[in-house]
Amino acid sequence: MVVELLPDYIEKINNSFESEQDISALVAEIEQQLSDEQIAVLLESFPVKLRISLWKILAEETQQNVFIVMKHESRELLLGTLEDEDCFPLLTKLDAVDLLELSESLNDRFVDYAVTNMTAKQRSLYKKSCDYSLDEVGHWQNFTEVQIPQQLKLSTVKKVCSKNLPSFTDVIYIVDENAALVGEIALNAVFKANTDEEFHALINTDVEFVSSNDDIADASEMLIDSDKSALPVIDENRCLTGRLDLPTAYRYKEQIIEAQLIQSAGLVEEEDLFGNVWQSSKNRAVWLGINLVTAFLASWFIGLFEATIQQVVALAVLMPVVASMGGISGSQTITLIIRGLALGQINDANKKDIITKELKVGAINGVLWAIVIGAITFVWFDNPLLSLTIFISILGNILIASLSGVWVPWILSKFNIDPALSGSVVLTTVTDIFGFIVFLGLGSLLLL
Repeated sequence: MVVELLPDYIEKINNSFESEQDISALVAEIEQQLSDEQIAVLLESFPVKLRISLWKILAEETQQNVFIVMKHESRELLLGTLEDEDCFPLLTKLDAVDLLELSESLNDRFVDYAVTNMTAKQRSLYKKSCDYSLDEVGHWQNFTEVQIPQQLKLSTVKKVCSKNLPSFTDVIYIVDENAALVGEIALNAVFKANTDEEFHALINTDVEFVSSNDDIADASEMLIDSDKSALPVIDENRCLTGRLDLPTAYRYKEQIIEAQLIQSAGLVEEEDLFGNVWQSSKNRAVWLGINLVTAFLASWFIGLFEATIQQVVALAVLMPVVASMGGISGSQTITLIIRGLALGQINDANKKDIITKELKVGAINGVLWAIVIGAITFVWFDNPLLSLTIFISILGNILIASLSGVWVPWILSKFNIDPALSGSVVLTTVTDIFGFIVFLGLGSLLLL
């Protein structure tokens, strides 16, 4: 929906500012039609100066909600542009989970202000969550679980469950006098029970749970693979501290996948479209430098066949074709494999089957496009040996690209190197060098 609406609203907003029209009615329509996340994306589509002008027209409640769901860099740009008195209202009445999400992009004075303006309960929960690292479940848990002391009577429990319950609540948790998790009972079972004895008999004491110190990636997989909408979170004393729900688990996985896909291009996950020019340049400069080194490496291999290229100029003309076909074929495979690794779909058990499948795909596409390119080369240069050379080179390079697309991210992940960050650079180096060696090597053998 947002993809369909964004271009229209971007054009309308630009036209309104250019003609100096009052856009209050348009902004009111945007607030009504778009979600907070969609408004955040819309704002990030404008340069900072225009974005701030648009921001100041939004209702205060909308500003607070959109501020929470913005990208980190977009939030930093906003805070760096607005005066402090305009920023502070955005940080009032935050709960612990919201402040944890925001704290990475807030300086200390803003964090201190937000903590001061929290309720005592939320302040305590925030400080508790800060004791955990980003990789631990305790940092990601929320505190919306419904817990009932085990000594409560059925009538009281039914009153509690008849109130507005948090989203994704299909069970209530039973705890003892020390807040230790005793069991859980489904909401429908609560309302079906007729006596206290029947109610306690329906409590499930074999509860699936996660520990606050568990790895969030493993816990998210565990929750997604279960038939639960949430799992209780307990501490080392088995005391119930919160719960991990499905939206949080999926949000974590989406963040990881998005980060890997963006990093595969040498970018930064939270980079704003209109972010600081110097910061954006610095973010990308490192990987441009790494690519430059690999490009010189490929050029050095080409230089080994300088005499061949001087005598058969057609080889120089066709070299980009060999490199391009290997590169695009490898990038298709590596994107698929990186996504599979991020989703936990690939392991030692199915690695062999994946390699076999990708080699078959590479063989089919390799033969198809080797024939097409070989035929075009024959028509162009009227040289059957040149056509045979490029046929073998294209077929071999696509096969190597398919194989490398599986092995490169797999090997990098085994060495705890993010394949999304470095896989494309390594893959391009492999396909370029292999393609040039085969193509120019065969050219030396067959054409001289």
